[in-house]
Amino acid sequence: MATTIHSTKRVVFLDYLRALACLTVIIVHSCEFFYIGGEWPLCIKNLADLHWANLIDSLFRPSVPLFVMASSYLLVPLRDDTVTFFKRRFTRVVIPFVIWLVIYAVVPQWGGSWAEMDLGANLKGILLNFPGIAGHLWFVYMLLGVYLLMPIISPWIKGLSKRGEEMFIGVWFLTTFVPFLRYLGQAELYGEAIWNEFSLFYYVSGYIGYVVIAHYIRTYVDWSWRKTLAVALPMFLVGYVGTAGWFHWFAMHEVGVNAEGMILSDMAALRDVEASWRFCTPNVALMSVALFICFKKITCDKGWFYRLIADISRLSYGMYLMHIFVLNFVFRTLTGELPTPLAIVATAATTYAICYLLSKILSYIPKSKYLLG
Repeated sequence: MATTIHSTKRVVFLDYLRALACLTVIIVHSCEFFYIGGEWPLCIKNLADLHWANLIDSLFRPSVPLFVMASSYLLVPLRDDTVTFFKRRFTRVVIPFVIWLVIYAVVPQWGGSWAEMDLGANLKGILLNFPGIAGHLWFVYMLLGVYLLMPIISPWIKGLSKRGEEMFIGVWFLTTFVPFLRYLGQAELYGEAIWNEFSLFYYVSGYIGYVVIAHYIRTYVDWSWRKTLAVALPMFLVGYVGTAGWFHWFAMHEVGVNAEGMILSDMAALRDVEASWRFCTPNVALMSVALFICFKKITCDKGWFYRLIADISRLSYGMYLMHIFVLNFVFRTLTGELPTPLAIVATAATTYAICYLLSKILSYIPKSKYLLG
């Protein structure tokens, strides 16, 4: 999302990838209106909403891993010295992030009012975390943590052999099963205890795996379309079935129905139902890598469509930062009585278009890079 390109020639497939990843994030957040809400962490009007949210949301779970891999593809190993690297990240990522943190803290969401806001508490709260109404900003904290590691892992990955990278990726892939192992009845795994949360796989788990995978694909994966599809299609299908299948099974076994027919549950059930939607799980990893290697084959850089895609790619960080404001407004004014799948798609597409237009307009303002990245 905030990738520095070190040559005048654009890496075409990354533009398509960022444009898609930004859209998939908005689709994922559009689904939440149909299974989270009311007074409960999990509150669904009917089973149809639940099933549609699962089928659509599960399909687009690679959103965050795609952003991480796109951001890492040209950055690791670093081509700049560490100070220059962090200066660029500060300008393109940190400053816009801080500005939007403040905006979300001081501006009420659609349907709220200025009188209901505790401005002082909101401003104090953003010193430590994102505001509750801007949960999507968790991603930027994670990305900044990845950036902090890049100068450290760059010399390591530069001297690592292909087999060495494969071994690391293999160990990392094993760590993606840890969230599911907890359902076997053992809450603490591999050295975890009440006095130690840093387990055996702690330092080789999480989003750093996607950074290494992006470098591996860039360096070693140059397949024909036939081989790419032969590998990617089974990976994606297995990942999708695992993602949607887990959600469906837990939703059917852990939610309850009240007297009005609403399907309700609690926070523990919401955590269980969404376990397969976590971004560092084996199923989502398979889907993400499958899409990434397919997009790497895209070379079309001609015509108005690519120019549009490249422009969206350039503005994608700003679109991501602002989209919750737009999404809430669009959902409450557009959907009405639309069928659930159409409401999700219409909400996401309209939000995406509005965010692009707003970002485009803002980009003409002097120093707009400090707002949009």
